Amino acid sequence: MSFRLLHTADWQLGMTRHYLDADAQARFTQARFEAIGAIGRIAREQSCEAVVCCGDVFEHNAVDRKTISRACDALRTIPVPVFLLPGNHDPLDAGSVFRSTTFAAKKPVRVHVLETAEPVALRPGVEIVGAPWTSKRPLRDLVADALERLAPKQDGVRIVVAHGAVDALSPDPANPALISVAAAERAIAEGRLHYLALGDRHSLTDVGATGRIRYSGTPEPTDYDEVEPGHVLVVDVASDGVTAQSRRTGSWTYRREKADLTGAADVELLRRKLGEIADKARTIVKLDLVGTLTVKQRAALDELLDEARETLAALEISTRASDLVVVPEDADFADLGLAGFAATAVAQLREQTKGATPEAAVARDALGLLLRLARGAA
Repeated sequence: MSFRLLHTADWQLGMTRHYLDADAQARFTQARFEAIGAIGRIAREQSCEAVVCCGDVFEHNAVDRKTISRACDALRTIPVPVFLLPGNHDPLDAGSVFRSTTFAAKKPVRVHVLETAEPVALRPGVEIVGAPWTSKRPLRDLVADALERLAPKQDGVRIVVAHGAVDALSPDPANPALISVAAAERAIAEGRLHYLALGDRHSLTDVGATGRIRYSGTPEPTDYDEVEPGHVLVVDVASDGVTAQSRRTGSWTYRREKADLTGAADVELLRRKLGEIADKARTIVKLDLVGTLTVKQRAALDELLDEARETLAALEISTRASDLVVVPEDADFADLGLAGFAATAVAQLREQTKGATPEAAVARDALGLLLRLARGAA
């Protein structure tokens, strides 16, 4: 017997990002609902029998009514049963979004919330078992708890839907809620489990040695360090093996770039690189700036960064990885014809730029601004 499902997780509907302005945030929000539509199309095209979302359907339990209503409308476009698992962002506690009157009233009939670890028979021989979060900080391995209650299943396939970090990948070995990969693989060997669909890790990840434990990642990226985000998995589960293929759903891109700037040519190279980004309105860039520039070159850099901010969804300058030194030179101001108060201010600011103090940095920024203003007025 074989069963095909679409495995997804971490939609986090209602997510906001502090570096996005109002227009970009609206596009970012819309893309996450559009991803649900893409999931429905893939499920139809690939003849999937069900969709499982492995936790963090919503960004938190206090999302507004509009977000819940839009989520239900998007879910209604998926043509097969959908199983939603409460995760750490939206646990099944007293204030759960899944227990809200809005969700209860608008939830499509094909949508099911996995509120317990009781097996759900999807069709003869196929079971889906959830490991829902009931609080933000569980004190045990929820997958191990669910597996303890399951006898070997020899006449079909069983999929466990879970959320959380696995012990093999977690940087926090003291976390009591870590999912034991060894325990899950023992359950697989014993026939109690045929596929463990995981959420929480936003990167597409194969776990362990069996090929039966996977993270689908998030259908839309959320940060710079994610590996292959913006995908879902189409999974064929059988008692004798599992195959999984990723399908692209994401439309946004996070890019981190290091710019080593040692002169005007490097500034121009950065301008071309940012200009070549294809879908700027859905691209978020973080720049690590290193090197040495004159005040004039830094002013040119600031101008191009301002221009980039007007077209990109967001442009961040890393404060931890950036080490850009600005060195005032006589040539920076020689052709501006400054006199009187302006010339005196330049001289004073140049004197204050010496050293690595915060005041020196402020003086260098002030020189750059003065240069840009003077050039704009010329």
